[in-house]
Amino acid sequence: MKILEDIWVYFAQNILTQPAYMIGLIVFIGYVLDKRPLYESIAGLLKAVIGYMILMVGSSGLVSAFRPILTGLKDKYNLRAVVIDPYFGQNAVTEGLTKTFGRSFGDVMLLLLIAFVLNIIFVRFQKWTKLRALFTTGNVQVQQAATAFWILLFCFPKLGRIEVLITMGILLGLYWSVGSNLTVKPTQELTEGGGFAIAHQQMFGIAFVAWLAKKFKLKGRKTKSLEDYELPGFLKIFNENMVATGILMLFFFGIIMLVLGRDYFNAMYVTTKGVSGLAPGASFLFYILTTSLSFAVNLTILQLGVRTFVGELTESFVGISNTILPGSVPGIDVAATFAFGEQNAVTFGFLFGALGQFITIGALVLFHSPTLILAGFIPLFFDNAVFGVFANKEGGAKAAMLLPFMSGVIQVLGSAFIVTFIGLAPFGGYLGMFDWATVWPGFTLIMKYLGYAGIFVVAAILIAIPQIQYRKDPKGYFQIVNDYEGYVATHKKNEMDGE
Repeated sequence: MKILEDIWVYFAQNILTQPAYMIGLIVFIGYVLDKRPLYESIAGLLKAVIGYMILMVGSSGLVSAFRPILTGLKDKYNLRAVVIDPYFGQNAVTEGLTKTFGRSFGDVMLLLLIAFVLNIIFVRFQKWTKLRALFTTGNVQVQQAATAFWILLFCFPKLGRIEVLITMGILLGLYWSVGSNLTVKPTQELTEGGGFAIAHQQMFGIAFVAWLAKKFKLKGRKTKSLEDYELPGFLKIFNENMVATGILMLFFFGIIMLVLGRDYFNAMYVTTKGVSGLAPGASFLFYILTTSLSFAVNLTILQLGVRTFVGELTESFVGISNTILPGSVPGIDVAATFAFGEQNAVTFGFLFGALGQFITIGALVLFHSPTLILAGFIPLFFDNAVFGVFANKEGGAKAAMLLPFMSGVIQVLGSAFIVTFIGLAPFGGYLGMFDWATVWPGFTLIMKYLGYAGIFVVAAILIAIPQIQYRKDPKGYFQIVNDYEGYVATHKKNEMDGE
């Protein structure tokens, strides 16, 4: 038994929770099952791992460059608040579990195992479950398992260890399966049959935004998307994505950095021993320029990584779909969507989402909220930017601006409520992304006030969602995964026939 546990821990630490190697393993298995030569399978593995590592360089660059800037607003002005950020949230749970519930964070990994195995089972029996996506984003799974563990303990503090693990394992496995499954249709339509779904922190949000954005379409008239706007005069420079991103980020973060002041960044340089911050005597102006423009650099790197590994993953997953998990797609990091659709939608989604967050944070201060929320870069960017991409695709430019703004408002209000309600506020962090500021607060209320019956209600809601999806389009539901071109042709014909 100890040997099996050690093997699981090794696998979890080095592969399952390391998305690059998890994706690489899936690609390798897919090519082997597809009876490709061994050298092709190994080459695919390496290309997928390297591609994902490139993506992570861009993603980590975005986060590491701008998280200290937003955290600086908390430090400089001595604000006691909760930072909505997955890593702050994970640290808060780690610190608080023992102090609040006398439980160990080690149980989170067992919870992850149960949920992941159930995700595989649910997809394998898709004939009955109607679930088509396998959640493969391991770092996200750890963060969500930790927060879900806290939520269940809050709702049922007297529940035994085994009961907690099994109960939350089932609920989390359902959430991963149902959530990623909800993104299949909008992601396939965005990528024109890219062959993957999204497995991240805003899966219900993507499905909701894609549905709501369609309401912005004008009957009988072409809905203008961001790419349809040809800006006049000198504003034409904003037609170039890299230039637009650089200028807008320089304006956005430049103001924040000026507010924080040179002394703050000099102190950061000293405390990090030169790893970050502004060296004494260096130009503050060019430090602001370099930091702000690095946003465009890291976003370009991220998009390169996506293009590198997504092709390998989707091609190799054919082997898995034909053997182990027929009719399924891999659920991957939300950043993969940034290489599709209108590129300026990423920037616009981020900026309008940030505007919504900052206005709502100001309202919390104005109305003396018991919990003050501070923006974390990951929800600020990775939720709202992707909403901008999907909203622009489905509903045009207005949707790409308004829906991320609404998301920013919801992220702050939902997080302020739930972090206060479940008692996580004193530990300074919460996951804070869209699903965890909307769907999970709702689930928490159901379980807290309905007791054990609430567990069955939440499970029933999750089980019902894919069944409802299937009933709306029984012919195209699996075809969109197995034969996207046929799906498009069928639906165009139905539209012409007036169905």
